Order: sequence, then structure tokens, then C-alpha cells
Amino acid sequence: MPVKKKPPAKKSPPPKVKAEKSAKPALKPAPKKAAPVAVKKPLAASPAKKAPPPKKAPVKAVAVPRPRDKNADVTEFKNFTPYTIKKGEEYMNDTQREHFRNILEGWKVVLMQEVDRTVHHMQDEAANFPDPNDRATQESEFTMELRARDRERKLIKKIDESLEKLDTGEYGYCEQCGVDIGLRRLEARPTATLCIDCKSLDEIREKQRG
Repeated sequence: MPVKKKPPAKKSPPPKVKAEKSAKPALKPAPKKAAPVAVKKPLAASPAKKAPPPKKAPVKAVAVPRPRDKNADVTEFKNFTPYTIKKGEEYMNDTQREHFRNILEGWKVVLMQEVDRTVHHMQDEAANFPDPNDRATQESEFTMELRARDRERKLIKKIDESLEKLDTGEYGYCEQCGVDIGLRRLEARPTATLCIDCKSLDEIREKQRG
């Protein structure tokens, strides 16, 4: 009986060698740098703002009468602060009228004091001197004082008229031509009723008549 030959064993194919891929090591992402933390500097204490000084109320020029010398001439009044004229200021506004009202009232007080002083002086000094020359000297002094006080009484009347014009809004304007008399002229003569031009013409006419 013939012996069956065993078929040759199939050679198993050589194991495929997998080509090792040169696997590059995975690059790790660089660690993110932490954002720098802004360190807040302590705010320097700001210096306390100084409160603005309170506005001073405008000081009104008040004419205050002062003691006058016995022989002083009170037909002119200079005891006041001259008015400061502002640019674009309206003529004879409320402030200017108040300024001249103070001047006129202060002047009137001084004149009234002089009248009272004259009366008391005449009462105290009155005496019957035996010497006629002494009596004549005393009478001459009294006559001069009475004339001065008479002029001052007329001034008081003009002052009263000027105060009335202040109330009616007519003060500070020329009676003849109606123009502004001017602040400086009114300060020199608060009872003035004519501007400088009309007053000059008036004086020329008086000289021609005389």
C-alpha cells in the first residue's frame, strides 16, 4: 500500500516588520506665561482743595461826617471816597445814585452841625464888654459867622432839592440842555444843576451884565 506523502507544510510568510516610523515626540505647547498682574500703586492722597474765599460784598462809599475845625469852610464837602467808574456802566444807575445820596446826606449833617455850633458859640460867648472896641470885635465876629451860616442854610436847601431830584430820577442832568453833568463835576459840586458848558456861558453873561 503506497504511503501517502504529506504535503509540505506551508511556510508561513515572514512576519512583516512594520517600519517603525520615526515618531517625533509630540511637542508640548509651551506653557503660557501668566499675564503680569498690574500692581495697583496706592494713590497718593490728593491735597485737599482750598475752598475759594467768600466774595466780599462791595463796600459802599458812605460819607461819614467828621469833626471839623472851627474856621473850616464847609461850603465844600470832601469827606468821601471818589466813585470808581466801570467800563460800559450806565450813567446814574442805582449804585451811582446811592453814592451821591450818601454824599448829600453826609454834607447836610455837617452843615447842620455847624449851624448848631454857631448858635451855642454865640450863646456862650455873648457878653457885654465895657470896652467899645471889644464889643465891636465881638459883633464883627458874630456877623461873619451869621453870614457863613446863612450861606450854609441856603446850601442845605439846595441839598434837599438835589435829594428830591434823586428820588424823581432828574439828578445829574443839566437843567438847560439836558446832557449829563458828569460824575466828577457832581463830586466836586454835588448840588450842581448845570453842565460845565452851560455854567461857563452863564458866568460870561453875568460878567457882561455886571
